[in-house]
Amino acid sequence: MITAVATQGGYGSSDWVTSYLLMFSDSGRNWKQYRQEESIWAFAGNTNADSVIYYKLQHSIKARFLRFVPLDWNPNGRIGMRIEVYGCTYRSEVVGFDGKSCLIYTFNQKLMSTLKDVISLKFKTMQSDGILLHREGQNGDHITLELIKGKLGIYLNSDTKTHPSNAQINITLGSLLDDQHWHSVLIEHFNNQVNFTVDKHTHHFHAKGEFSYLDLDYELSFGGIPVPGKSGTLSHRNFHGCFENIYYNGMNIIDLARRHKSQIYFVVRDS
Repeated sequence: MITAVATQGGYGSSDWVTSYLLMFSDSGRNWKQYRQEESIWAFAGNTNADSVIYYKLQHSIKARFLRFVPLDWNPNGRIGMRIEVYGCTYRSEVVGFDGKSCLIYTFNQKLMSTLKDVISLKFKTMQSDGILLHREGQNGDHITLELIKGKLGIYLNSDTKTHPSNAQINITLGSLLDDQHWHSVLIEHFNNQVNFTVDKHTHHFHAKGEFSYLDLDYELSFGGIPVPGKSGTLSHRNFHGCFENIYYNGMNIIDLARRHKSQIYFVVRDS
């Protein structure tokens, strides 16, 4: 989120920009121009190389990429810009996993009555395989988020005596996600509708069977499966890497762990 910009000319030179446009993009391919009061707005730039010209944007910009387009510059010099960009406060909570541990969050049973489940997190790793998230019930129902060969898959299963035998879904998104860069994940579940997003690429689908009535325990595990071999997931490898800002229905999981709250704890699996 971009809230303000500031510019200077080139250090110790006669190079500065006196007027420019600001453009922004989420993808780096499709660009929009910053508008103020419903019109394309040119920023008044610098009159010398050293003074800082600061602009607080009338409305914030949500973007991954910015482009400054010079319109005019000092006629006795060339185009020169030093740029600073200001955003909103960003809180970062990071936890590391060594491939043998997992983080268990046990929540109040009353949370089971929520109309919508939302799980979000960021991860980075150099390992191509590993469990990011797992939740399992007594009768074999489970939801698993797993990295397999650099791709991220979500696996839903409600194959129990009370559910149809074909109520199993495997959805895969992304590739080369084991590149040691941060990747974002969002899972939204409302009744049988599931939205699965990885790095702004979303797959919308309806779960088979009575997915809204999955028989699941009141705990989530992050980074691995507490009891290996219990579920029908593929690799069973624990995650080796870092998670940032894990949220479950607005609850900051890493913050709870740092404050040693009773509903969250680490489990270390013997090698």
